[in-house]
Amino acid sequence: MKFLCVAATALATAQAFTTSPAAFTTAPTAPALNNVFTDAVATHRTRRATIVMDGKANAIRDRISTVNNTKKITSAMKLVAAAKVRRAQDSVMATRPFSETLQSVFGGLIQRLGGEAADLPLLTQREVNKVTIVVITGDRGLCGGYNSFMIKKAEARIGELTAQGIESDLILIGKKGASYFKRREHPIRKIYDCTQKPDSKQALAISEEIINSFLSGETDAVELMYTKFVSLIASTPSVRTLVPFSASEISQQGDEVFQLTSSDGDFGVERKELEVAEPQDFPNDMIFEQDPLQIVNSILPLYLNGQILRTLQESVASELASRMQSMQSASDNAAALSKRLSQEYNRARQAAVTQEILEIVTGAQALD
Repeated sequence: MKFLCVAATALATAQAFTTSPAAFTTAPTAPALNNVFTDAVATHRTRRATIVMDGKANAIRDRISTVNNTKKITSAMKLVAAAKVRRAQDSVMATRPFSETLQSVFGGLIQRLGGEAADLPLLTQREVNKVTIVVITGDRGLCGGYNSFMIKKAEARIGELTAQGIESDLILIGKKGASYFKRREHPIRKIYDCTQKPDSKQALAISEEIINSFLSGETDAVELMYTKFVSLIASTPSVRTLVPFSASEISQQGDEVFQLTSSDGDFGVERKELEVAEPQDFPNDMIFEQDPLQIVNSILPLYLNGQILRTLQESVASELASRMQSMQSASDNAAALSKRLSQEYNRARQAAVTQEILEIVTGAQALD
């Protein structure tokens, strides 16, 4: 038995001092020293950070990568929305000369006709038993509370009319509003899409539906609910009566336009109040080829078409501004989350490296 113990001890001692290629080396020559330095420099240049093989650290690292990619997407969506706001601004400015001319001619004809214009069907006030509500929402989400605010406003208005004993139905513009009210038991007259580029053809289809419904007696008044563009961080759900028209409102109502600006990388909006277009002066001895009443009756559908197009453009601008704000908030949140996750990853990596050092030191002490 003693012989076996002595043999085992001798065998362990022999293994501890076994020679290896790296254990005993001869002094390198000058070329060998150059190769050693060259390899050391190359290794330093290509050296990478310590790879933490801990499962928690790897999961955090993957999540950091995902959050950073999401931040890139939301930042790009913000810039795309800003470009579309500029196009909406240009569209509003392009339709402004036509609106001014129409308002000027209408004001001059109203002054020329006096009280005779009150006999036109679209200017006639009658007892209201049924109201058609035109609600403008968006086709897509990711725009904050833009769609929900307008839907709540429409439901509140429907409740007010019902409490007064007045019937109501809806003309819905936008897929979000249509998908919501389809699930509710409320009559829907017509549904239209709200594109990112409203045009006169789309506004004409809506205005024809409104005028036909009013003139046929199916409805006694038409109200328009849309989002008024205030600024890039604020928009206001608004309600206005489309028909019957008010001659004084058409001829005396001013207008305002907005312009998207940028300063030091931040977007802003400048609003400009426009004065009322002066009524065109028609001399008393001017002879009209058509009856002035017929001219006014022909101008009113054009005015309605222009107003619907304008509100569509303003609603789209409000939606895009809300999307810009939402994407900016999402980008800020992603940046904050990425920073917090990076701190957690560094702590986990530091803990793993510290644990490895402790294991090496413990092993070295055990050999002593």
